[in-house]
Amino acid sequence: MSRPVRIGVQLQPQHAPDYGLIRDAVLRAEDAGVDIVFNWDHFYPLSGDPEGAHFECWTMLGAFAEQTERVEIGALVTGGGYRNPDLLADMARTVDHISGGRLILGLGAGWFEKDYDQYGYEFGTAGSRLNLLRDYLPRITDRLKKLNPAPTRHIPVLIGGGGERKTLRLVAEYADMWHTFADLDVLAHKNKVLAEHCAAVGTDQARIERSVQWAGTEKAQALVDAGVTTFTVGVSGPDYDLSELKNAIRWRDEVNPQPVTGIA
Repeated sequence: MSRPVRIGVQLQPQHAPDYGLIRDAVLRAEDAGVDIVFNWDHFYPLSGDPEGAHFECWTMLGAFAEQTERVEIGALVTGGGYRNPDLLADMARTVDHISGGRLILGLGAGWFEKDYDQYGYEFGTAGSRLNLLRDYLPRITDRLKKLNPAPTRHIPVLIGGGGERKTLRLVAEYADMWHTFADLDVLAHKNKVLAEHCAAVGTDQARIERSVQWAGTEKAQALVDAGVTTFTVGVSGPDYDLSELKNAIRWRDEVNPQPVTGIA
């Protein structure tokens, strides 16, 4: 295994009537030893009361950046059509600086129609949303090169999705991480498709980190054997129960190679 296993948590910013509940969950997750703290980029809850309490993604990431010391942070994922791409690049650069170089720029085509309808964006079709993401990615990349001051590091780009013709091509061209919800058999197939796209564009497919939702300790090792090295536990408000996250962290610590601290 070339990369150590990492554990993320997606603190879903829904059903928390007081932002303090999210702030507390971030602290508890970092103290528990998580590697990455994600939120998501939606404007309304995805489960439970559809009109329930909800907070916005990127202003929250700025707060995460100030609040945390060690973990990487990001959105899983940012809706590609919700913001001007040059502005989004500048937002990412700013959060990168606030955090001292700990931002992951998660991007996706978007899918939740209510977000679009209520906030005045054109929903279009799955194909048109992917085409928009395709058009935005080079603008984001180009803007990041022009900003002054420059980002503190190469900001890792995570692309979420599993479409074989368009999404995986974008992963091959632009991504450092690929997040998918596929099960083991589908993941194996999509890995082959991604490898073909990488060969076509001259990308080393081995450098793209594979990321999936946490499926429990019983299934995790098989996913690692299939190339996955990042697992994310989803947790919703208002309680933000981190018990399953702690199970995942314990499993990570069991499977990761232990560092050599000295010579006997």
